[in-house]
Amino acid sequence: MPQQLVVTAIGTDRTGIVSQLARLVTDCNCNIVDSRMAIFGNEFTFIMLLSGDAAAISKIEYLLPSSAFELDLLTMSKRTSACTLPTLSAPYIVEYTGIDRVGTLGAISSLLAEHQVYIGALKSETLQSDPAQPPQTHTVMTVQLPQGLDSDKIKRLLQAKFNQMQLQGRFELQS
Repeated sequence: MPQQLVVTAIGTDRTGIVSQLARLVTDCNCNIVDSRMAIFGNEFTFIMLLSGDAAAISKIEYLLPSSAFELDLLTMSKRTSACTLPTLSAPYIVEYTGIDRVGTLGAISSLLAEHQVYIGALKSETLQSDPAQPPQTHTVMTVQLPQGLDSDKIKRLLQAKFNQMQLQGRFELQS
């Protein structure tokens, strides 16, 4: 029976890190089921969900610390199992833009959590194209509603929160 392992790696960005980590995964006879990579400042971040039999997962758990040391990466791993979510709606997009303020993401995500809305993906960034203007936040989330929750209600609540926080936002079914 396949087992799963979540691996996170963080280190100074440089060419070839993804290739070296992917090679390690392959050498351990694991498969990358899902992954995300991003650059934050000068730091590379990579998260992978790996799948393999018990021997393959044990092998990568054993080899990862020494490989991370050689690559000058901080790594963390945790065994997991396949996700079993309750019945959820089709995916919706929540997107907003506005002046970057402390607590914006926390306020929006708290509203969603209060209504058991599942956040499946999130990208948030601060942008400043004009130094004479305040930095802008831009966030995009993919969310799913629990069965029985009215999407119009969530749309109204989000729009009220966007207005209160002086954000331009949208909530709509993902196409």
